[in-house]
Amino acid sequence: MKRVPGRVSVVMPAYNAAETLEASMQSVLGQSHADVELLVVDDGSRDRSREIVEEVSRRDRRVTGIALTANGGVSTARNTGIEAASGEYVAFLDSDDRWHPDKLRIQLEAMRGAGAQVGYTAYQRVDGDDRVLSTVHPPASVDYAGMLKGNCIGNLTGLYARALGEVRFPRAGHEDYVFWLRVVRLAGKAVCTDPLDPLAYYLVRPGSLSANKWRAARWQWRIYRDFEGIGVLPASWYFVNYAANAVMKRM
Repeated sequence: MKRVPGRVSVVMPAYNAAETLEASMQSVLGQSHADVELLVVDDGSRDRSREIVEEVSRRDRRVTGIALTANGGVSTARNTGIEAASGEYVAFLDSDDRWHPDKLRIQLEAMRGAGAQVGYTAYQRVDGDDRVLSTVHPPASVDYAGMLKGNCIGNLTGLYARALGEVRFPRAGHEDYVFWLRVVRLAGKAVCTDPLDPLAYYLVRPGSLSANKWRAARWQWRIYRDFEGIGVLPASWYFVNYAANAVMKRM
């Protein structure tokens, strides 16, 4: 598929997301960088999610709905969207998260100014009533070694140039972390917009995977050992850094 210069393909997996889906979609369609295509991958929903996508796509031709016949999980949905993307860049937004209207414009300007192929932003963690629980302020830039100390790239904030290659999400816990590790390793570095200025809003749900600290720690160790092939001693050193960063992120 021929890639369109300047276009951002936004991949949005959706599973029984009728309550929040349209607001998430509109936060993409309302971007000041208007050259976007929104690929909403319905992952076997049983509610009105598919109907909502069809309704919005009739109003805005930049929306493409992709319906999976059975629930395959978030990695399958995101990979399906990547394969259908036509843009020069790819970004991800889940169906209950949102973006600031200038997120893509500011981010593309920062990446081009730094000569970087990967970018990310600060973001806010919010509850169902839009109350801010915390703000995540990542570093101004990060390389692969820095990413091993902890994931600096919130998946809802990441943006990368497809010229880097066709990276895919693995079927594993922390799949977004493994994905961005691979992307940053290919790119050499990633750059942040103003680390003090959040441009995305992540909905925290009670009982979500991100709230299960013990499970997250076990997956982090597996990533070092099984996915990245790091030895026990350096993996232990990175794990200590990961734990410290996780505490600081919540503060």
